[in-house]
Amino acid sequence: MLKLVGLVLHYMPLIFGIGFLAPLIAQMIERAGLTVPYGIAPLAAGLVIGGLWGAHAQFRGRWI
Repeated sequence: MLKLVGLVLHYMPLIFGIGFLAPLIAQMIERAGLTVPYGIAPLAAGLVIGGLWGAHAQFRGRWI
């Protein structure tokens, strides 16, 4: 159980990027009335942006 908690905490930036930032970015795209190129759904665009940002934070060790 302790290893599972440690594993989840280790990947927390990636989980935060996908679980929180992705829906937030999708809502911001929808509320702003923007369209994503190639007909991609706003949630898919949010998942890509949030996932990349979370992965960046995971590997670099910081968000900025």
